[in-house]
Amino acid sequence: MDKLLIRGGRRLAGTVTISGAKNAALPDLCAALLTAEPMSLHNVPRLQDVSTMLKLLRNMGCTAEWDAETPNVVHLNGGGVTKPEAPYELVKTMRASILALGPLLARFGEAKVSLPGGCAIGSRPVDQHIKGLQAMGAEIVVEHGYILAKVNGRLKGARITTDMITVTGTENFLMAAALAEGETVLENAAQEPEVVDLAELLISMGAKISGQGTSRIVIQGVDKLHAPATPHRIVPDRIEAGTFLCAVAAAGGDVALVGSRADHLDALIDKLREAGASVNAINGQLRITMDSRPLAVSFRTSEYPAFPTDMQAQLMAVNCVASGSAKVSETIFENRFMHVNELVRLGAHIEVDGKTAVVTGVPRLSGATVMATDLRASASLVIAGLCAEGETIVDRIYHLDRGYEQMEAKLRGLGADITRVS
Repeated sequence: MDKLLIRGGRRLAGTVTISGAKNAALPDLCAALLTAEPMSLHNVPRLQDVSTMLKLLRNMGCTAEWDAETPNVVHLNGGGVTKPEAPYELVKTMRASILALGPLLARFGEAKVSLPGGCAIGSRPVDQHIKGLQAMGAEIVVEHGYILAKVNGRLKGARITTDMITVTGTENFLMAAALAEGETVLENAAQEPEVVDLAELLISMGAKISGQGTSRIVIQGVDKLHAPATPHRIVPDRIEAGTFLCAVAAAGGDVALVGSRADHLDALIDKLREAGASVNAINGQLRITMDSRPLAVSFRTSEYPAFPTDMQAQLMAVNCVASGSAKVSETIFENRFMHVNELVRLGAHIEVDGKTAVVTGVPRLSGATVMATDLRASASLVIAGLCAEGETIVDRIYHLDRGYEQMEAKLRGLGADITRVS
């Protein structure tokens, strides 16, 4: 099993290119199920989760292949789909597989999707997906670990108000409603850039959608979708960008991020500036400079555009070496402090009380062997290792490979001493 060996204490400097967003690529790939025409997606990150989604699509009969010459381009053709099913063997490793439910039901009138697995950061029930699709006329039962859905004729437009803001739920409803009969209104919709990215892809395929990026999205169903006239380019990964920003804030340095979107990172950038970093958008690049020990910053996670739960662990790692104490409040997932014990192994001072962690910064961390527990927790351990004295070994980095494209290579390009070992 691969591990990362990090020798800390080096400042980071140079330029890093930000990959396409994993959380946009997965629903965008599923959108290929909505049409029988071939289409291409650009800026697709080469990640484990993306590979799993491609396997899932192929299992259904969809063509899904990387371009042989152009990096990060995937060619898709849903014309050969004969098996509207997402089996447990593939779904168990990735919760985003639930995104196949909406498009399969909309185009084929039936779907069989295993209840999802994935990382263990907390309960993310699929009941909101089921209730919304039932409101559109679907008959759904859950048995033997599978969601069995069917509809007579077409799905019908409906007003859907979810009990909570759900990103994948909003994306499922967007895809289902695009081919439904009549108007669908999504209230309490997720506003994340990845949702907007999917909406823009669907619009390029002929969907009629308005309000994306707000809490109220309106979809006028159409009879048929087609391939985009020009290939869709997936939005940059704001979480990858944020992770590199936090790495520089913790380890110090001067780094330019190419291909990032500062307007997707407002909440994080505000906190990093509060911590003492200089962060500026210049000529299409996002540049961060950190020349001193960071100041501790308190924050609270919430739905976009507030501070993202996917950046909580990384900014906590910055607080571990900051001057002062800070309070971190996690409101999205109940088990998202699993990285705390591993950070403590590196010498961090953290006390957890329910959904709140109090971090008291120390002048330096010390290298140790630590174990990743989920995707973003693994990133926080890498950041901590970059500014720890001695050697840090991060085990179980298959979590990291689910969401970061060549992270160690990109960090080496910035001067970090980091190596993948078996």
